[in-house]
Amino acid sequence: MADIFDDYRLADAWDEMFAAPGTPRACYNALVSVLQPMDPAELRFRADQLARVFTDRGVTFDYAGEERPFPLDLIPRVIDAMEWDLVARGVRQRVRALEAFLADVYGAGRVFDDEVVPWGLVYTSPRFCRQVAGLEPPNGVRVHVAGIDLVRDEGGRFRVLEDNVRVPSGVSYVIENRLAMMRTFPALFAEQSVHEVDEYPARLLAALRAAAPRGTADPLVVVLTPGVHNAAYFEHTLLARLMGVELVEGRDLFCFRNKVFVHTTHGRRPVDVIYRRTDDDYLDPLQFRPDSLVGCPGIINAARAGNVTIANAVGNGVADDKLIYTYVPDLIRYYLAEEPLLDNVESYRLDDPEVLGWALSALGELVLKPVDGAGGSGIVIGPRASAGELTALRARVAANPRGWVAQRPVALSTSPVLIGEALAPRHIDLRPFAVNDGEKVWLLPGGLTRVALPEGELVVNSSRGGGSKDTWVLTGPRSPEHASPTAAIPPLARRGAAPPATAVGRQSGPDQ
Repeated sequence: MADIFDDYRLADAWDEMFAAPGTPRACYNALVSVLQPMDPAELRFRADQLARVFTDRGVTFDYAGEERPFPLDLIPRVIDAMEWDLVARGVRQRVRALEAFLADVYGAGRVFDDEVVPWGLVYTSPRFCRQVAGLEPPNGVRVHVAGIDLVRDEGGRFRVLEDNVRVPSGVSYVIENRLAMMRTFPALFAEQSVHEVDEYPARLLAALRAAAPRGTADPLVVVLTPGVHNAAYFEHTLLARLMGVELVEGRDLFCFRNKVFVHTTHGRRPVDVIYRRTDDDYLDPLQFRPDSLVGCPGIINAARAGNVTIANAVGNGVADDKLIYTYVPDLIRYYLAEEPLLDNVESYRLDDPEVLGWALSALGELVLKPVDGAGGSGIVIGPRASAGELTALRARVAANPRGWVAQRPVALSTSPVLIGEALAPRHIDLRPFAVNDGEKVWLLPGGLTRVALPEGELVVNSSRGGGSKDTWVLTGPRSPEHASPTAAIPPLARRGAAPPATAVGRQSGPDQ
């Protein structure tokens, strides 16, 4: 019998499904046995069905000015129970440390006094908001929702690529992907015990209600959207509907005596919690951009008076700064007195003149990222850049070293993806979503696996034409194959050795 995997060739990276050609990893055995006898044309037919379902349900994204169904690959990504346990503990640890850091940055500033992080680095961050210094959230939570981007490196180990604690998006695709897969391809679930993902809206609503101002008996929660033209508008509408709360725009809100109200058909109602899906700059024209039409004037004063909670908190973007990212392992040790469970990608701070000089001479061997970039924008992958691109990059980095961070290129793990009527390896990452209610940090089992659909592409964001996979977290016992890999990482080829002080911490890198 024909095997759909006969012509599948492993790439020069860790393959999620196969340990060797024709040898699936233990957690994929049941899935491979279901897929093997299928005809490629049948898979293509089901994939086209999925696209039609997404179009009918409005599960789309904006790509190059055109609304398209978000590409969902039929082959799910599988993570076994024990490996997910490590991911969950590592993400929770990271969120707790970032919470403590944000409270410190906008409060006492111990992290500066103890010289863990230079104060100048934070105060020069484009995402630092002086407007909220000293503002204390009612239950102490600033990161109500976090999306921590992970990649698996050449040795099969999960590493943190970046942190997203402003307004991380993508969870709607996790929910819709699972729904579409169960309807279109129910046979895949027959022999599997997979964690469900539909608990997320209830968890998020509970966390938002727990964040309401003190003394509020029955909090009114709203989702604030920039409007229908926002690329993530589908997600805003879905979450509002699933949580059973109002979806509002800035024009629906107004402030009076440091309280926020929403216009309704029954008159004005006081708002207690705003789950905002707008950037800081557009949230309050009295504090930020005066030309903003998507925010609500006075909302920051209302939050400072303790009459409304904004989730995620204004000013969280300073923790998304990719230069701050290089300090997170140290922040975990400082605030939690623990060793990091998940390593960063090896990163280099270019505000050090010695490191800058080395990096400028080795741009062709590094990945350069703007510290305030999102959605893959501005990233330059040195080994794939042209001479002209590297020359232009060298000038930009030399002119503004604080605006860039350098990283070792990582061969992101690959997974089989249906391309036409054949399976081919494509690079993937993982964005787990964490919800913090003030008592504990809960992780949605699975998260969003994003796929770089063009061959050889390493940037997985939808803005680059990427797609996604349904992510399965199995409930069964751990397989021996998924013990933490210990294979050494191939050394980075360099023109000169990197200064030892630039390797950050004990590190051995969606779109917002």
